[in-house]
Amino acid sequence: MDPDLLIRLILLLPLSGAVINGIAPLFLSQFRTRETLLGTIGTAVVAVPFLLTLFLFLSYGGDPIVADFYTWMAAGDLDLRFAYRIDALSLLMTLVVTGVGGIIHLYSIGYMHGDEGYWRFFAYLNLFIFAMLNLVLANNLPVLFLGWEGVGLCSYLLIGFWYTDPSNSTAANKAFIVNRIGDFAFLVAMFLLFRELGALSFDVILSQGPQLSTATLNWIVLLLFIGATGKSAQIPLFVWLPDAMAGPTPVSALIHAATMVTSGLYLLARLSAVVLSAPTVMAIIGITGAVTALMAATIAIAQTDIKRVLAYSTVSQLGYMFMAAGVGAFFVAIFHVVTHAFFKACLFLGSGSVIHGMEEVEHELKEEGHDVSDFDPQDMRTMGGLKRYMPSTRWTYLLATIAISGIPLTAGFFSKDEILFKAFEFGYAGHGYAWAVWGVGVITALLTAFYMMRSYMLTFEGEPRWRAPDRYEPHESPSSMTIPLWTLGVLSLIGGFIGLPAVIKGGKWNWIHHYLGAEYGGPVAEASIHTHVPLALEWGLIGLSSVIAIGTVYYTWSVYSTQGLAFDDRLARNFAGVYQTWKDKYYWDDFYNDVVVHTVIHGVGRKSFAAFDTHIVDGTVNGIARLAQRASALLRLTQTGIVQNYALGLVLGVALIIGIMLFGI
Repeated sequence: MDPDLLIRLILLLPLSGAVINGIAPLFLSQFRTRETLLGTIGTAVVAVPFLLTLFLFLSYGGDPIVADFYTWMAAGDLDLRFAYRIDALSLLMTLVVTGVGGIIHLYSIGYMHGDEGYWRFFAYLNLFIFAMLNLVLANNLPVLFLGWEGVGLCSYLLIGFWYTDPSNSTAANKAFIVNRIGDFAFLVAMFLLFRELGALSFDVILSQGPQLSTATLNWIVLLLFIGATGKSAQIPLFVWLPDAMAGPTPVSALIHAATMVTSGLYLLARLSAVVLSAPTVMAIIGITGAVTALMAATIAIAQTDIKRVLAYSTVSQLGYMFMAAGVGAFFVAIFHVVTHAFFKACLFLGSGSVIHGMEEVEHELKEEGHDVSDFDPQDMRTMGGLKRYMPSTRWTYLLATIAISGIPLTAGFFSKDEILFKAFEFGYAGHGYAWAVWGVGVITALLTAFYMMRSYMLTFEGEPRWRAPDRYEPHESPSSMTIPLWTLGVLSLIGGFIGLPAVIKGGKWNWIHHYLGAEYGGPVAEASIHTHVPLALEWGLIGLSSVIAIGTVYYTWSVYSTQGLAFDDRLARNFAGVYQTWKDKYYWDDFYNDVVVHTVIHGVGRKSFAAFDTHIVDGTVNGIARLAQRASALLRLTQTGIVQNYALGLVLGVALIIGIMLFGI
């Protein structure tokens, strides 16, 4: 089958789904089954591209395939084309986007049932997938940037989906504004690349980019990294992601697992040859990732909102991915993107199932006249004992929890441990900062196992903590929600085995890190940036990581099964100010609100530019309006309604034209 046709179908099917769902209410308002129909269409236009991508993946021969459709814009030396690229990296990312994205769409059919904006939700969701596909399949930076901005727009629409709640609108605005900072840096990096290379296609950038001067490369890579910190939520631009949970839970799953937050990491991986040529900036990337991972993990320990715990977990896991990029192991970072998509999507969808059930309890309490002002269906302190009511949700959440905790042979074990090993190996090769990255990574692994097992224990184990649990019982979610949960739960358990030798192609073992190592645009050989660690030491590191994961999970299970919420109180007392700092998220939001918003924008900005805004901007706009008003008043004088006046004007006009033609006046 023609690859160009397949690429067109992969891109246009989600877009067509967005259009169909967007205009459907005009034609389907009289049908009671419109929700199921629209949800099925919305899911199918993502599932079919997954099957088409799987066909391309299985038949891919190893050489990049470029589909060059048409010129987008051309001016001077600038020639931008809508061109898309099929290679190992784009295929793997497209499988994740359409595969996990399709599962989230299926889950949404049941989750969004009865919502008056059902059609709008699926239109936005399909548009989100279309934008992300543009990003990962692009063959040049402008098309990638088009998808980059597209996912930003869709995240704004979906985070603020329930816009009647001001907090949701605020969260959407925050995500949109914070990402503009990173996007500006990305744009400047593109300008520099075009100035130096005269082109923005990946073939040119990857082949000629590493030959640029050190200073220029450092600036370009640093700006690209700043752009990546916005989309992939690294310090200091991570503050939007925890608030992104304001939207419907499937949106959280899509943003955190399969689409937007992987964009920044994907950008660095796509341009890995350029990044590897800037070792100074690589150190910044690795250290930033490590600090972000540790910071977010400590914050997650002190959170009580189940989705907020998972949100900070995402920030922490993204830090792991940037740690891998910072030590040159881009293929391992992408490996963790894949496994993280499995267990994080499962966790978020599981939390959505829990919230769905707790909202039933809240509704029943309210129906019988109980005060529910202190009842929060997302607060783990109001849960407990849900395993007896929601067995499928419980088991799948547990599978994803042990996977992200790094229990041996689960998906998280393979990818997380390889990140830690690559950091250790990079330090072993003489890169001093990598030792710190590895040490922080080990500590973060322990904290991850703790806070994730804590979230499971407070939610599903122990006794129910809501009012009259014998009368008000949450129910298991419908099969349209539990089937996706079981699919992702199984993938969380076995998905890491793609990191082992699986298939023989062309006489070579097809490991995921070999599959991505040299074929997707990172031509620097692994041996040139890493020194081989003795096998005994390597097995020792694996053993250490396994003991940490198993020991922490067991300890957390023990203390929360016996003490429950009392253990949280004990942590708060023993760690005092530190725990409060974690709970208040290191005061990042307070800093931005007090310094940036109030002091800089409201204070300095308004005082400095108030006069300019009033007299120049408003004055210009109002002046044009007044000029048009006065000109129209003069023109109105010519509209007398007297035919003779119009005839005189016509004669004078004809005479003027004849005079110009005859005498040149």
